[in-house]
Amino acid sequence: MKCAFVFPGQGSQFSGMGKELYDSSLQARERMDQANSILGFSLTEVMFSGSGEDLRSTRVTQPAVFLHSVVLAECSSLPSPDMVGGHSLGEFSALVAAGAVSFEDGLRLVALRASAMQKCCEAHPGAMAAIIGMADEDVERICLSIPGTVVPANYNSPGQIVISGDSEAVAAACAACKEAGAKRALPLPVGGAFHSPLMEPARLELAEAIEATPFNAPRCPVYQNVTAMPETDPQRIKDNLLSQLTSPVRWTASVLQMLQDGAASFTEIGPGTVLQGLVKRISAGREDIIIQGIQ
Repeated sequence: MKCAFVFPGQGSQFSGMGKELYDSSLQARERMDQANSILGFSLTEVMFSGSGEDLRSTRVTQPAVFLHSVVLAECSSLPSPDMVGGHSLGEFSALVAAGAVSFEDGLRLVALRASAMQKCCEAHPGAMAAIIGMADEDVERICLSIPGTVVPANYNSPGQIVISGDSEAVAAACAACKEAGAKRALPLPVGGAFHSPLMEPARLELAEAIEATPFNAPRCPVYQNVTAMPETDPQRIKDNLLSQLTSPVRWTASVLQMLQDGAASFTEIGPGTVLQGLVKRISAGREDIIIQGIQ
């Protein structure tokens, strides 16, 4: 039976995340203290006792979710995975878990990515919205018909897609989707248009750092957001990781490919349970699939 580890992205954070692990495991405590040293501030203080508002800042959220996920993976007694994947930011956690990049380099890249994305949000505030109960192709068609920038950003599960772009274009697309029969069109509480062309300045800022960071061939295939396919070549992994900033997260296709490649067990490692719910919807009808999580 092949097992897949999947790692969550931004939005799964919660106040108190990682505190129990820090208090109970010397290995976890040393890793988290190391992260504070690398970042130059006490990330754990915000994770353990910060408010929800404190944790919503992109600069804090991304390193926090990454750190929590990677430390959980390192401290777990789970068998080694046969494949890994991560949702957006979670792809960095997956790459560290698979040995493609070191913890230290992964954390530095995540911190730079978070800072670059935060700057994009401040320079050009955008919007994102979840469209529920509409076929992907219909959402794609509507986005193409709207003036301005609005694109599919996350293909989360059948009937759930997130769109991203200029605030006015996203609002117009939401109205058009509801008129065309979508069950719901929900604006998301984010300050920027992630996974859209508006993240191009962040992509450019991250490009040099990713290229300069040593990547290894991972111990198992990494199913990347941009291609939804298993990757093991370090240069292709780098290229896809960079493209991810301005490209959609193809999560539905990634999970379907994992299933096709023999995954019978999915373990979500990190804060929250969002990916477990998405995998359940994507694998609907497969009673043999085991879906679990550790947080």
